Amino acid sequence: MEQITLGNVTIDRVREYYGTVDMTTDAFFPETPKEAWNDGASWLDPHFLDSGTNTVNSAIQTWLLRSEGRTILVDTGVGNHKERPYSPVWSRLETDFLANLARAGVEPEDVDIVINTHLHVDHVGWNTYLDGRNWVPTFPNATYLMPKDDFDFWNPENGHEPNLGRGNQNVFEDSVAPVHRAGLTLLWENSHRIDAGLRLDAAPGHTPGSSVLTLTSGTDRAVFVGDMLHSPVQILEPDSNSCFCEDPAGARATRRKVLGWAADNNALVVPAHLGGHGAAEVSRAGDKFAVKGWAPFAPYTEQG
Repeated sequence: MEQITLGNVTIDRVREYYGTVDMTTDAFFPETPKEAWNDGASWLDPHFLDSGTNTVNSAIQTWLLRSEGRTILVDTGVGNHKERPYSPVWSRLETDFLANLARAGVEPEDVDIVINTHLHVDHVGWNTYLDGRNWVPTFPNATYLMPKDDFDFWNPENGHEPNLGRGNQNVFEDSVAPVHRAGLTLLWENSHRIDAGLRLDAAPGHTPGSSVLTLTSGTDRAVFVGDMLHSPVQILEPDSNSCFCEDPAGARATRRKVLGWAADNNALVVPAHLGGHGAAEVSRAGDKFAVKGWAPFAPYTEQG
């Protein structure tokens, strides 16, 4: 299954990549206790972990929402033909993402809204495609919703020195600026209402402008959390950040706040990069959290 329905909103998972990110658990999650990986190996492997090499498995995927007659994409992955000298796993990819999107019934011209939860290399790539020698918007009829705080932070003209170092090199220039020059961006702050059931809210920590998308439709609830979580281990260990978080204290506070809301409201938590069933329901477990159940998406079975 690649589609679920929550209230009046349908949600499709559109794959770009699944497999290793060439990082060990210690490198990716330096704050996570080793026993969390050892104790969880039986259920983390193979969808989230290759226990043989102790490397993290991850998915690059876009969440396709159809709500109130509009077609909405949540994050746009890595993209093809992009030069990523300091992120070699994502450099010069050749994936079937647009064909996978078409199999879900959507052509680029059909997209009404693109949401970039934040502006990291693996969330904005398909904002643009290479047309000859120029990067042009992939979704020409869409409004691209970008957090203003991230737009300002990652704009190289502003001279910020991110924790990510050069890992985001070229990303603003080839995947953000061309869309902005085309007049397709809406730079929002604090909160942005999309429709009656969808709302964007600032959720800083991972990056200054990181955001979450909350879905409320009928009795159903979900929250699309971007990189607030990279692994379900962070549900069990909510104070464990990835190595890519710009504000570690802020990231921990945001994670606890959002997971607490999800647990108290029976909301599906939908991160950007989970393999397996892609999303989870959570419950409180003392001062931490637990996985209560998984979404019914079919796990990826092949890497690549």
